[in-house]
Amino acid sequence: MVHAARAAAVAVVALFAVLVIYTVYESASGPGSVTTAVPTQFTANARSFNFTYLATTQQERAEGLMNKEVTNSTTELFAFPSSGQWQFWMYDTNTSLDMIWVNAVGDSGQVVYVVTDAQPCYDSGACTVYTPTAPANYVIEAKAGFAAANGISVGTTIQFG
Repeated sequence: MVHAARAAAVAVVALFAVLVIYTVYESASGPGSVTTAVPTQFTANARSFNFTYLATTQQERAEGLMNKEVTNSTTELFAFPSSGQWQFWMYDTNTSLDMIWVNAVGDSGQVVYVVTDAQPCYDSGACTVYTPTAPANYVIEAKAGFAAANGISVGTTIQFG
């Protein structure tokens, strides 16, 4: 009886360890790649913009606008395979950015969260992590001031094309 109880306890601990390792692996590997077509432009408040960069894989999303020149017309679309509360940080960017989380179905979406004037960070251990309060499947990054200049705030409708 003691041997059976001990074997059951060892099995439970082993199963728990496997689940922990799998969970850590999944969170480290990210949400995966987008395998469907992604928009190349968007319209907000009757103003249209072409995306300068598209990030559809975990590697592209991890790099973002790091070490890239960002101008007033630079925009990057981060596309995710599903909606989630995707976190962002500003490590190694060369300027302050606006980050706009959009939850979209088809070609239309709604802004669910905005961070304006997020400051660059050069110490990965001290960077602010920005977490939206609602799920989104797209995040748009642009130079700081973009959201205000174009009237983009929570609730703004975004049309993708």
